[in-house]
Amino acid sequence: MKERSKNFPIEIIDEFDLWRKVSDHEGNTGWIKKGLLKGDRYVLTGIKKNEAKQQGLHMVLNMIDLTTLEGKDTPGKVQQMCYKAQHLHDSLPGLPTVAAVCVYPSMVAVAKKALGNSSVKIASVSTAFPSGQSTRAIKLADTKFAVDHGADEIDMVISRGKFLEGEYSFVFDEIAAIKEACGKARLKVILETGELCTLDHVRMASDIAIHAGAD
Repeated sequence: MKERSKNFPIEIIDEFDLWRKVSDHEGNTGWIKKGLLKGDRYVLTGIKKNEAKQQGLHMVLNMIDLTTLEGKDTPGKVQQMCYKAQHLHDSLPGLPTVAAVCVYPSMVAVAKKALGNSSVKIASVSTAFPSGQSTRAIKLADTKFAVDHGADEIDMVISRGKFLEGEYSFVFDEIAAIKEACGKARLKVILETGELCTLDHVRMASDIAIHAGAD
């Protein structure tokens, strides 16, 4: 399977579907489409570009949250997602894991057990996601339940109805209260920008979330 171009040492070191992994004399490696070993200069450029692309794609993969937030979620489905989070494509060695899995509070313990000592984090939605239509007491209990069962991050939604009524202090105080309930867990604040109507509202909600303690 190994080949070298006539004028420059380009070596094919692996093949996958329509792609070939090649290396040059400097140790640079990259994936190029089969049949492109015609012009060495072109191939070397392809190696450099593919190397940068691979690094970028690895970074993207490592920033993804795999999520299941359905009424029909089961422990088995969450366990399967956790396995996928750690094994994105076993036939391609060297791939990173995703950053986190995201589940409802009731499934945090299941995810925690399934992930074991993995570096994959556990995020949990909270505060009556997605509507946010509940009492603060229930939202706090929701948050504490998730954290107590192993959540590394809480994803809360703001009270859009209160915000649109101009009750900005209510929104600020609620975020601050949830942040306190998070303890060491990180807090992500979901603004639901599609319901905020204007970009000015989006900017204001962002400022409130930041100043109230969102991570």
